[in-house]
Amino acid sequence: MIPRGQTAVSEAAQEIDKLMGLHPKGFDLSLDRITRLLGVLGDPQKKLPPVIHVAGTNGKGSVTAFCRALLEAGGYSAHVHTSPHLVNWHERYRIGVKGGRGALVDDAAFAEAVRRVAAANDGQKITVFEILTAVTFILFSEHPADAAIIEVGLGGRFDATNVISDPAVSVIMPISLDHQPYLGDRVELIAAEKAGIMKRGCPVVVGKQEYDAALDVLMLTAERLNCPTAAFGQDYMAHEEYGRLVYQDEFGLADLPLPRLPGRHQYANAAAAIRAVKAAGFVVTEAMMEKAMTSVEWPGRLQRLSDGHLMASAPAGAEIWVDGGHNPGAGEVIAEAMANFEERQSRPLFLVIGMINTKDPIGYFKAFKGLVEKVYCVPIRGSEAMIDPVILSNAAYDAGLIAEPMSTVGEALEAINASAPEQAHPPRILIGGSLYLVGDVLADNGTPPK
Repeated sequence: MIPRGQTAVSEAAQEIDKLMGLHPKGFDLSLDRITRLLGVLGDPQKKLPPVIHVAGTNGKGSVTAFCRALLEAGGYSAHVHTSPHLVNWHERYRIGVKGGRGALVDDAAFAEAVRRVAAANDGQKITVFEILTAVTFILFSEHPADAAIIEVGLGGRFDATNVISDPAVSVIMPISLDHQPYLGDRVELIAAEKAGIMKRGCPVVVGKQEYDAALDVLMLTAERLNCPTAAFGQDYMAHEEYGRLVYQDEFGLADLPLPRLPGRHQYANAAAAIRAVKAAGFVVTEAMMEKAMTSVEWPGRLQRLSDGHLMASAPAGAEIWVDGGHNPGAGEVIAEAMANFEERQSRPLFLVIGMINTKDPIGYFKAFKGLVEKVYCVPIRGSEAMIDPVILSNAAYDAGLIAEPMSTVGEALEAINASAPEQAHPPRILIGGSLYLVGDVLADNGTPPK
């Protein structure tokens, strides 16, 4: 498997490609296999720096990015594990550097860690995600750092990362419907799975929750486990005031720049990160917070493309945004951001959307009703699980939108370009619905994450 955006196969990608041929694809939620494997490897998960463990349906990546920015603003080194990647496997592993920005894992070190873990597994039944999680613990335990920020892959209770027995803090971000076949078809059931990362007596930070039922489950679980808990809206909060972000918790109030990441939903994400880093035992100064708000980076999430190959296919003066959000909750916050952009500068909005068949396309599209001129539905390159663009277009129609199937993102941009003379202003284009599609777009545009 050649990582998207690379013309040559990296050494690590070659090793992962071998594993993909040996082991089943997808998820098989259990801790038995990963526990066995880590035991053979000497239990590296017990040799990590203080861990900020992050779960949730939406906002996990953003709060991870804010936590990293805060720690680095204070001169701390922070390892970061996220999934999935957008273009290259290496994006999942950022190695902290004392006093500076971390860097994506070196290819040779990555490949060597994959080989070690595969050898330790010795051909036994396991998923590739579990092997790659073990790689996380190998890399993070063997490179000194002040903290490790580890994002859950799927769920929480039986996610492979949940072998962490004593996190410095567990963070539960907004919960909504997603991955129902694995996690349940009600937010209470999904919340119970996410709450599985809480550990007795360890601090918990609860992000802003849309559903009271989910919040109730999280708070009751934290109480049962005797976890010191801080919940958004009760123990800490953030809001915009006169073009600034006002953050407040039991330790005081801070007047900060608005986050560099666009969208009002990022105010709550930034607040959760500030409270989480404090709960993990780090001193957080107002200077750190100010620097973090203006330096934070999170590719593929309401990211505006300013240059690259795709810009040449779009109408002159067009805005192109990419966002990998793919469930109804994500649709709502992305649509809100688009509506806010419209308030500031009116432009016709077009969507270019690709999704996979484990998602709820109608729920996603409903959030954009009344905002969108037209939806162009596209395939996801190399994905057996993609929703056919014709079927996806029908889902958009069912949600009340005008839609048309297209063969490629480029073809969709050409169609938008053809309609440009009919528009009073250059269009605003959102490409999304899947992190895989966004990864393809960033690769094709020549702007992969670094």
